[in-house]
Amino acid sequence: MIFPKEEIKAQWQKLNGQMKNFLQSSQCREFLIFLFFVIVASTFWLLHTLNETYETELSVPLRMKNVPENVVVTSDLPKELEVTVKDRGTVLVNYLIGMNFMPLTVDFEDYKHRNTHIRLLSTELQKKLLGQLAVSTSVVSIKPDTLEFIYTQGEGRMLPVKVRGNIQAKKQYYLVDKQFSPDSVMVYAPQKILDTLRAAYTEPLHLKEVTDTIRQMVDLSPIKGVKFVPNKGELVVYADVLTEKTVTVPVKGVGFPANKQLKTFPSKVNVTFLVGRHKFKSITADDFSIEVHYKELVGNRSDKCRLELTQVPVGASHVKINPEQVDYLIEETSLYIHTESDEPAKP
Repeated sequence: MIFPKEEIKAQWQKLNGQMKNFLQSSQCREFLIFLFFVIVASTFWLLHTLNETYETELSVPLRMKNVPENVVVTSDLPKELEVTVKDRGTVLVNYLIGMNFMPLTVDFEDYKHRNTHIRLLSTELQKKLLGQLAVSTSVVSIKPDTLEFIYTQGEGRMLPVKVRGNIQAKKQYYLVDKQFSPDSVMVYAPQKILDTLRAAYTEPLHLKEVTDTIRQMVDLSPIKGVKFVPNKGELVVYADVLTEKTVTVPVKGVGFPANKQLKTFPSKVNVTFLVGRHKFKSITADDFSIEVHYKELVGNRSDKCRLELTQVPVGASHVKINPEQVDYLIEETSLYIHTESDEPAKP
């Protein structure tokens, strides 16, 4: 619905007149006087409140400087210190709203001659902190109260990365492979610690009912005094759906004398197994081996022998032979020995 221009103008004039009447009324004057006294009272209350003494917690950045190129700090300082200060409310409001603290610095040169494991009280940094605070401000506490860092000099060592945790495929699926990239990392630590390390382990990882390829960044499990470069990597988990497949595999006799040979009935049996879809075509009967050993048949009074799978390809699971036993017969074979009498007579 579109209002005519004259009607809009009339409505505006009516509203403007109502506003003027209200502002000139005694009710409006009483309301403005009341509002003025509320503002004055609130201002006095706020000034009185801010003039009281309070405590508050501030976050102050912490940095290290002058670290030589051949030094690797394996246990870093915290990035921030939590400082509890005490002062009047007006000063604390300025800290919380309008002030950015300069980072407190730990000079490596001041501590390098102690040992490779440095501990220092946070109160050693208090003088530097007080330089950024008002004279009236007092420091109540600093957390952590003790700072420490560990460093090492010289070369590190490459160690393999091992995935730690529990990774399970969903029913009717199986895990094809899991790969962590990079597969090895450079490890820096004091020699005593470095000599005890054999691998870098990931943070515990728990994946259930995996049905497809999963990619995710995983951190390496931290060790005090040890630095990993890099300290994280990409884990790729490959899963595939299981499919049943059957192949026909011949039965082989093993360890039989030269004048004997094995005959089984049937001579070939079915081998049924589960295999991932991506390997379904690549796994064939040639990848399996079923053998019967002569020494196991010696003295066997039964006319049946048990079959044994001696070779199963990677990727095949839940392998079954059908039948598991077959009838057998050991046959004698004729041997032909070449002698000099077999040579033709010379003229």
